[in-house]
Amino acid sequence: MSVFPELVSGARDAGSARPWRVVSGSSWRGGASCDFTQRVLEVPLGSSSVERVVRAHELAHARVSPDEPVSPTELGVSARALECAEELRVNALLQRLGFSVDRLRDGTEAEGARRLAQSGAWSEVVCLWLAVLGTGGERPFLAAVRRVDANWASALVVVRRRVNTVLAEHSTVELGATAPGSRGVPRGYEVSVEIARVVDRAGSARVPRDRREVEGFRRSLAPGGRRVPSGRAAPLVWTVLSGGVEPGGVRGPRALGGAPAGPVLRYPGRLLTDPSRRAFAHHRPRAGGIVIIDQSGSMDLDPVVLERVIARTTRSLIVGYSHRPGDPGATPNAWIIADEGRLRRPVPHGNVGNGADASILEWSLGRRRSGEPVVWVTDGQVTDSNDQPDEAITRACARLVWEGRIRLVRTVDEAPAAIQRASSLMETDLERFGRVGRAVRDLVSC
Repeated sequence: MSVFPELVSGARDAGSARPWRVVSGSSWRGGASCDFTQRVLEVPLGSSSVERVVRAHELAHARVSPDEPVSPTELGVSARALECAEELRVNALLQRLGFSVDRLRDGTEAEGARRLAQSGAWSEVVCLWLAVLGTGGERPFLAAVRRVDANWASALVVVRRRVNTVLAEHSTVELGATAPGSRGVPRGYEVSVEIARVVDRAGSARVPRDRREVEGFRRSLAPGGRRVPSGRAAPLVWTVLSGGVEPGGVRGPRALGGAPAGPVLRYPGRLLTDPSRRAFAHHRPRAGGIVIIDQSGSMDLDPVVLERVIARTTRSLIVGYSHRPGDPGATPNAWIIADEGRLRRPVPHGNVGNGADASILEWSLGRRRSGEPVVWVTDGQVTDSNDQPDEAITRACARLVWEGRIRLVRTVDEAPAAIQRASSLMETDLERFGRVGRAVRDLVSC
């Protein structure tokens, strides 16, 4: 069987003149691909009806998918969601052109769906659901998910309705358009970007558990819809400010000096060279600590005050955080503002939401030196990755505060005094710190 990708890619509005190389693939999932970078088309070369549809699918990619690298981050979506949204767009095109896309199944859909659902990988289930929509694998995939959790299946039906609505709003010509659009990608590909946003929003949401939550989930997927809770904290995505240091690694130890007695013989040579025999390790006390600054919309960070604080806490590590609600990991949400008295610029203004409260507290406690104070500048209103209040996250933050003896302050200006004085949570007016404060108070009273 001869395959000529040049016949379709040569008709592009802006295509490459480099020749393609066709290699033999299979009709199994993952056994066919269209690699624009290497100009390699891997397709099955047999004559069965399934192999013909798989070939048509990859040739459609060669015709309508972007032939230059696309940055999902710049488009505001995750790479996985965009990949699966593009699979759906290509399958929708083929179906409108009369190809039997219902033959696109290899029998692994049900088992794959079952394993993902049992492992709790909701976001991946949503992405893979997109890749099987309209194909012969759609019904077994949904049935397998329903056997594990009927709520998940109900949510997937809502996702299907929404993405099918998006597809129905575009003609076949619009779906396959390759002329550059407003975002710098082919106009047809912009439909995939729109669908990927739906998928990211669905995958970041907590699975609805009843009819009322299903309705809220449905409304959240519509344009302008309010996000529903995700039930989990956002992972940290770091950015390094100008002149800054990487957030990883271990902080240097406290300064050590020699002493004539102590638990650790660190400088044995001094027993012979030092008249005072200061051969034992001795920690030299110095001002230090970690200051965590909530830079969400409810916390207004004054640059003048910040510089004054840095001048008064020259040995402190100061970190800021703020998460963009629903962001799939494309936007940094944490940064080191100052270290050893050096301010890193420019200091970000934040991303409106909290979202990463629990994550930054865990990171900071993992970075503290022995006995070092940790101060958290917060109003106590912590949220999940969709910037929605969450009782479990509130309790988790409260426990981190209680067990880590984190000192709470409302403003950046209060941080230096909190670093320098020995204070206890018992002495703090916890009512000033919203939900977290009340949760800490409950722990204290236990």
